[in-house]
Formats: sequence, C-alpha cells, structure tokens
Amino acid sequence: MSSFQTYLLGFIIVVIGLAAGAYMLNVPGVWIGIGVVVLIGIGILSATSRTKPRDPQYPDDTGRTPGAGPRRPY
Repeated sequence: MSSFQTYLLGFIIVVIGLAAGAYMLNVPGVWIGIGVVVLIGIGILSATSRTKPRDPQYPDDTGRTPGAGPRRPY
C-alpha cells in the first residue's frame, strides 16, 4: 500500500468518526454530508501534497547543480 493510500485511509477513518460524533449530537444529516464532502476534499489535497515526490536536481551543462552559486576557482 502506497503512502498516499495509507494517508487517505487514515483520513477517511477520522472523517467517519467525526460524522458519527456529529450524528450522536443530532446534527442534521445535510450538514453532516456537506462536512464529509469538504473533509474528503481536504484529505485528498493534503495527501497529494504530502506524498508528492520531490523534483530531483540535475546538474546543468556546467556540471553545477542549479542554485549552487558562483563557481569558485581552485
């Protein structure tokens, strides 16, 4: 199971728990449904941003990595 799937599964379990708690507090079902949809959207966005692979830094044609600063003479 990838880290994205693990994060999203845990987030869905939290959302189900919050929805059950709201139901026990007699919150109207429409608002529970809206809250679930919003939280699932937030969960997908945060899972995507947390598990996105970093871009590798390749050396340019001078042999230096980008952003390494000026070349020092030896």
